Formats: sequence, structure tokens, C-alpha cells
Amino acid sequence: MFQDSAPLDALALPPRPLRWLFLDLNSYFASVEQQLQPHLRGRPILVAPVDSDTTVAIAASVEAKRYGIRTGTPVWEAKQKCRDLIITPARHDRYVAFHEAILAEVWRHIPVTHVCSIDEVACRLLDNENSVAAATALARRIKAGIRANVGECLTCSVGIAPNRLLAKLASDMQKPDGLVILSADQLPHRLYDMPLTDIAGIGAKMARRLAQDGINDIRQLLARRPRDAGSAWGGTNGDRLWYLLHGVDLPEKPTQSRTIGHSQVLSPGKRGFVPARLTARRLALKAASRLRRKGYRARLLVLHAKFEDDKSNWRAAAKLPATEDSFVILAALDPLIERLRAAGRAHRGGGQVRLIGVTLSEIAPAAGEQHSLFAHLAPDEPLARETRGVALSRAMDRLNEKFGRNAVSVGVLTGGRIDRVGAKIAFGRIPEASEFHE
Repeated sequence: MFQDSAPLDALALPPRPLRWLFLDLNSYFASVEQQLQPHLRGRPILVAPVDSDTTVAIAASVEAKRYGIRTGTPVWEAKQKCRDLIITPARHDRYVAFHEAILAEVWRHIPVTHVCSIDEVACRLLDNENSVAAATALARRIKAGIRANVGECLTCSVGIAPNRLLAKLASDMQKPDGLVILSADQLPHRLYDMPLTDIAGIGAKMARRLAQDGINDIRQLLARRPRDAGSAWGGTNGDRLWYLLHGVDLPEKPTQSRTIGHSQVLSPGKRGFVPARLTARRLALKAASRLRRKGYRARLLVLHAKFEDDKSNWRAAAKLPATEDSFVILAALDPLIERLRAAGRAHRGGGQVRLIGVTLSEIAPAAGEQHSLFAHLAPDEPLARETRGVALSRAMDRLNEKFGRNAVSVGVLTGGRIDRVGAKIAFGRIPEASEFHE
């Protein structure tokens, strides 16, 4: 596509008009809570998954951020930083509802090209929208529309640039309620003051790797020829990154979902083996339901956990036949849970489980089904058991969707109190409405 064997100053880049508008909601979960609870407006608040000092913030309001409180800050530490801090529990169904309302408002002004996360969207600009004046006016209309039609507490920072990566970086340059345009004539020098780790894909490990190759900042990365930048990165992504940071709008790389899973932080007092086991089973059923809804089968089941006094991850896995059957998945989960029990007994802290999670991986689209062919086999035939298991699993999905979460489940849900297992938001994945009924 481009010649990079010539001297760096001779490299010819294509025209780089403004092509992307990236919108990032400010302190999104906390802002939604302030919109829903007027007495929280203007006050430092922290949104937490459970009411416990041992958990961490999943969001902090703009006011709380002034005290150095961020996503991931332990609740106990946040309370020390701000004595007036208010802790409010997460309400993920409300955040999804506001997300849908925000999307609808953005669509009133411009089509949404990518929903990047629960609080981020990217929109491609047309030729009649990509002048600085037109793009600025469009961004201001979207901001005003969200405040007027969704909620006055919902502010956003907007970045506008020749490609999506740069538009995202621009949206981070001015918060809250910012509007930054990165035009071709500002590139790449406008980026030189930014840390390398502000770029998606460059974490602490990659930063160390680049430093070993003599690259400590964006200026040093871009001073190399594209191919040399790619070599320092360790692959073709460095070459691609060089062009993106210069404003070239490269085609998006296709992505594919490779895992489906859920995890849960357990409340203090509910961290013994019995509630951990029951929670793991509920998470497995929830993951299996999502697997069927997406039309996938899984070949690997992973159980992972964190003990109360240990930051390291405990993990165990079991191979599965390619399946979407809740009963097969639960049967494979039982031995893993027993291994967790044994690990807890050997653990120096008494084996209290702080976090537990279930992941289905090695997933692939389900093959053609032949229910009627195997339904009349002998009851003990494996194919007959699988046919009935999948059919029963899907029937449970329909009943729970119609009558509510846990209307039908597998096994007892008593014998130990467990936390509510509902849909939760990973910032890169937005639950479907049906998940709040699982």
C-alpha cells in the first residue's frame, strides 16, 4: 500500500480528511446515578458492585475523580481519600436502558457505525460532514441533544479525527465535556506529549518491550520507518500503528468472539464453599444460555477464582464435547468445583472465595441440528441424551425469559445464601435485555 523503503521524509501519505467522530460518555455509571438520584448531583460518588470495603470502584463521578478516585480504586482506599464519598450499588439494567436512549439520540444526528462499549460510540463522517465547521456543529448538536433528551447529567467528550484510533485519543484529551479535533496538519506532532500507554494495545508489558528497543515515547516510535516500527512492536501491528498515528484511515480488522463467560464478586459473609459453588453453577447456566442464543457450541470450560487474601488467580479447566447443553456443562463443572474446594482447604487464609467466574471457550458456530433423527434412540444413547438436554435447556431459556430469572433452574438454589447473579457490564460488552432475566 505504501512504500517504506524511502527516507522517512519522502514517504507519501494519502489525503487524510476528518472521517470519524468518537463519543465517550463522562463518568457514565456515576452520571446515570446522579441523573436518577438528584440528591447525588454535585457530590463525590462511587459506584461499586457490592456493598463492601473489599471491592473496587467500577465508576467514580467527576467530583470523586478530583480526589484521585478512579475505576479500580479499592473502596476502603477511596473512603480514606474522600470522607464525604457516597457509595451507591451498581444498577446495570438502568445503564443499559440509558445506553439505548443515548444511541437513539445519536442516531437522530448521524448513523452509529460502531458501538465500542457501553459508554463509547464511533460514527463515520460523510463528505458533507467532515469540514472542521460542520463536524464541530454536529458534535455540539449531539451533546446538546443528549443533555436535553436523555439527561442533563449526561455529558460526553467528543474526538474528531481522520481515523477511529485518533478520534478515540482526541476524546481523551479534554475531559469532561470536551471537544477536540485532530486534523491532518496537526499530525503526528500533536500526539508527542501523550504517553505511549494512552494508545490502545500498549500496556505496561508492551511499553517495556518498546523501551528495550529504544522507544520510550510516541515521537521515538514515529521517528522510525513503518517497517522498523513494526519490528519493534514484534509484528505487523507496529507497521499498522505507524500509519494510524499519522492519520491514515486503514480498513478495520475483523474480530470474532472467542469466549463467553461471567464472574461475580461475592459479598463478605457469602464467601464460603457452598455459596461459591451455587454461584458458579448459576454463572455456568447464564453462560450456557448466552451460548445458545448466539448459536455457538463450546469445547472448553474454565473455572477461575480469587481467594480473599490472595491477589493471584486460581484456575482449572475441563475439555467439553462440542456442546451447548447446560446439563453437560454443569456435569463438567462439578469436578472443577471440587478442585476449588481442595485448593481452599490448602489455602493459608482458610479458603474464603472473593471472586468466582465461569468461562466457555473454544467456541464455534453450532453445526446443523438433527433433533428428530436422534430423539427416538434408546434413553442411554449419548446422542439421545444430548438431544433431550439441549431441548430442555432451550425450554428453560424460554420459561426464564417469559416468567423471570430463576423461574426454572437446574438443581437446588437453597442450602446456602448467594448473591444475586444478574447481568453485569464489562465495558467492552453490553448485555442484551434478555440477560437481565437469566
